[in-house]
Amino acid sequence: MAGLKRLLGTLLVLAAAAACAPGVAEPVAAPAPTTTSTTRPSRPAPPAPRPVADRGRQGAGVVAAGPEAPYNYGPAVLVEGGRVRMWWCSQLRFADPPGDDLLHAQAASPSGPFTAPDGSSGQVVLSGSVTGFDGKHVCDPSVLKVGSTYYLYYTGAAGEHANGNAIGVATSPDGVRWTREAGGQPIVSPAYDTTRENTYGAGQPSVLYADGWFYLMFTDTTGRAAGWNGAGQFVLRARNPAFQSHVEALGERGFEPVADTRRPRTRSVVDAFSADWMYVDALRAFAIAHETEQGTTITFWDHDFTGNPVPPVTIPGPWREGPGLVRTPDGHAPLSPEDPCGRVPLDVVRATVDGAAAAPTDLGHFGLDLANAPGCRTAEAARVLDGYAVPSPENTVDLVVDGRVVRVERRSVTDRLATRVLDRRPPVVDELPLAARVPAGAKAVRAPDGRLALLLDGGLWLVPADEVATLNSSTITAVTQKTWDGYPPAGDLRR
Repeated sequence: MAGLKRLLGTLLVLAAAAACAPGVAEPVAAPAPTTTSTTRPSRPAPPAPRPVADRGRQGAGVVAAGPEAPYNYGPAVLVEGGRVRMWWCSQLRFADPPGDDLLHAQAASPSGPFTAPDGSSGQVVLSGSVTGFDGKHVCDPSVLKVGSTYYLYYTGAAGEHANGNAIGVATSPDGVRWTREAGGQPIVSPAYDTTRENTYGAGQPSVLYADGWFYLMFTDTTGRAAGWNGAGQFVLRARNPAFQSHVEALGERGFEPVADTRRPRTRSVVDAFSADWMYVDALRAFAIAHETEQGTTITFWDHDFTGNPVPPVTIPGPWREGPGLVRTPDGHAPLSPEDPCGRVPLDVVRATVDGAAAAPTDLGHFGLDLANAPGCRTAEAARVLDGYAVPSPENTVDLVVDGRVVRVERRSVTDRLATRVLDRRPPVVDELPLAARVPAGAKAVRAPDGRLALLLDGGLWLVPADEVATLNSSTITAVTQKTWDGYPPAGDLRR
């Protein structure tokens, strides 16, 4: 299957080279006024800054793999608990049965170096099942964590030329020990909507979790809407992580319920193989990473797949096989600590070097920021500001908490409660309701179980430590459980 993936990569380069950028219409001049006026015309508002790519970055060299494995590609990368975890496809040759295996390692940053807990360059965490649809090869991992469970979506093949790969799912408590789900059967198989020479089938999954839905993007070279060479990315979503119930397919009229995951593939969201994606909360949009001639291009689709909220950007540099976006555990874009509304970090790990067998070998890190992004335009998108503090129109600081504003009098208290204090106030904060004020000296109460809260307008606002009360000059009063229960819960300022 490695040879087939190389063929797909080659076809992608040819397709990208033949593509041309869409034209941009010239602005049409406004007609001249037909009447005169003594009123002085108002000055038009300055145009919003155009989104641009900046802060390009690249790792110093190989971040994972090296001489211990003949080739490495298709990474899934998560930022979790102050570390970066990565799963990718490789062959260590001593795995049983011999074929594509999934490896795992971790590092302090996407630039590596990645090492497994045992000190090796990568630990095998899943291999072929011998007898199942994934009997010989498992590859193209996409890893997600929802609640306390890790989900692994992967491509499986029974042999070298299975004439139709399929997608499976496994679960884990730690991202290392995996159990196949759905009875070991594939959850997505080729649709066979049309006849095409490329019979690779369904695979290369990428999954994210948003608004209670598992969103699955994948390749199906047998899909009706795939390109001439089989390239195309299709989307399913489901409430169930195994996509066995409440499944909807993205078609020409948006998402529609389907009886099963093999329904006709009528719409592709990007003409590519081996793509990855994540959800950008500040934009309420999906960001799809796919390889083009110049590097990794990121294409943005709005929440309903009706338009593109910002133009594509490209992370330049060499590549050989599909990218893995650096994502949060639920498949979302990491936040920029300095500007969560207007700056989106875009980092990928991708295969870059050809080895003796003409296969992808080494994984490298590349990235940039999308600056001047028009983020946080709605209250829903402003969820990324949760825990951030911003300047207030009064002589205070506004802390955003669960879509509401808590106005804090003392900056020292804000510094203790906030994830970060921003220099600028995003306009959307003006639309959020003012939930409470924290004046200096506000009463603090402690429950019998040790919980601490400020009493603000008669409601309990939980705080993380006695230090908050000290900084606010608030006297702490111990109360009975009955008294504590008598206060209405108002909010949680713990982070």
